[in-house]
Amino acid sequence: MVDAARARKLADRIQQIVAEMLERRIKDPRLGFVTVTDTRITNDLRDATVYYTVYGSDGERAETAAALESAKGVIRSEVGRKTGVRHTPSITFVMDSLMENAAHIDDLLAQARAKDAEVAKTAQGASPAGDPNPYRVADEDEGEDADTTEDTDDGSAGPPGAADGADGRPGRPPS
Repeated sequence: MVDAARARKLADRIQQIVAEMLERRIKDPRLGFVTVTDTRITNDLRDATVYYTVYGSDGERAETAAALESAKGVIRSEVGRKTGVRHTPSITFVMDSLMENAAHIDDLLAQARAKDAEVAKTAQGASPAGDPNPYRVADEDEGEDADTTEDTDDGSAGPPGAADGADGRPGRPPS
């Protein structure tokens, strides 16, 4: 097997080669404004997946996908020539939905801010339903626990229900 560091380096190199090819060498009019965002390669270095984004409408995205599919062979041969690996990996282009995910997250954050503002506006003039401080405050004279000890039969103080035995230890009956 190949170590992960070598696979990552090869993936980075493939990303550079593909971006350079799309910028300088591929002159397909269907190719829109493409950005190569990431490249991943399998551990056996046989298959590379190139993720890309396209700035534009859905039609331009479809045309760019077709242009990349038709230029796949030229790009793969250039990757093989510039990387020098024994087996040139097959290349698959995948549309990266990074921009759509970011827009969706921005929409969710805007909704959350609106809800927070609504709650803050509602809470602005509100008062507590019960006591303003619902937690008990300990009085200073309650430091002694008078309820923990009770007088036993013989007049000595001990825990409730415990009787001193003949040997003087609490809790044992006389024998």
